[in-house]
Amino acid sequence: MVQVRFTRHLVRFFPGLGRVVVEGGTVAEVVAELDKLYPGLAGYIVDERGALRRHVNIFLSKEMVQDRRHLSDPVADGDEMYIFQALSGG
Repeated sequence: MVQVRFTRHLVRFFPGLGRVVVEGGTVAEVVAELDKLYPGLAGYIVDERGALRRHVNIFLSKEMVQDRRHLSDPVADGDEMYIFQALSGG
């Protein structure tokens, strides 16, 4: 099981979103599981091809994921994942 945390602004779109525990062997599988729990969430994280969006970063156990295109980085039981979206505006 992987513990996933998010930036606070996503709660505005997904009430109840907080620390989530899901299963998955890769970052892509974790994102897919998150989307099952919170339909539409993956659209904020990945594009239509499944690649990480330009202004999104994912850290897995304090290391930035390496494969932004396919999200194939392996996830181990007990890992912590952090999903960050950059905020823009003025």
